[in-house]
Amino acid sequence: MRWFLVVAVLVLSAACGAPPGGPGEASGPAPTGYEVLGTLPHDTGAFTQGLELVDGVLYEGTGLEGRSSVRRIDPDTGEVERRVDLPGPLFGEGITVVDDRLWQLTWRDGVAIERDRDTLEEVRRVTYEGEGWGLCRDGDRLVMSDGTDELVFRDPGTFAETGAVRVSRDGRPVTELNELECAGGQVWANVWQTDEVVRIDPADGRVVATYDLAGLRPAGVPATDVLNGIAAVPGTDEFLLTGKNWPTVFRVRFTGG
Repeated sequence: MRWFLVVAVLVLSAACGAPPGGPGEASGPAPTGYEVLGTLPHDTGAFTQGLELVDGVLYEGTGLEGRSSVRRIDPDTGEVERRVDLPGPLFGEGITVVDDRLWQLTWRDGVAIERDRDTLEEVRRVTYEGEGWGLCRDGDRLVMSDGTDELVFRDPGTFAETGAVRVSRDGRPVTELNELECAGGQVWANVWQTDEVVRIDPADGRVVATYDLAGLRPAGVPATDVLNGIAAVPGTDEFLLTGKNWPTVFRVRFTGG
């Protein structure tokens, strides 16, 4: 695919490691780096909650009550080709594609919406307990986050819970796991209110790498518009990354770890 701005800048993360703080910011594997390969425009009105690239189509779920949507985007231009808005009371969260369907979480509404992947129109709803944050497909199961240190596994057809694992780094729980991406048998997760992406072994919940992306934030983007949105580029070791209301989607390759 074509990318507007191709660069070859290796950005090394800060040597001081993960920021100190509560359990969600425990120290652990040393932060690594990333290489920016290109960029494309991103709608600054998109409060990004989920991002996934499948068969040459970029899907994005956005949040906020009364402003939530799901979108089909041209990954070459950033143009929104189709958009379906959620009913006003619903607060959209993470998304993932399963064959000809797309699942979309809601934050505190306890509802997952199954959609037709092409039209994005709603097919049905299922309910779940607790909050919905991030979602990704790991083979024959879904992986879901809820803001705690727990990742829940679900059946991709029924959305029924099939198991769970607690996430830890250096022996301490990692909370506020937000947008998720499943790639290469690992789970990649944004950590809310930080510039971190963590790579998790879903077999035991252990964080095996931490990536500090503080340098990726575009100039002028306020700290409240956090890094959120990670999509693997199929057939490569690259990812698309963006944030809430950011003007840019970055194509990156993680280094180290």
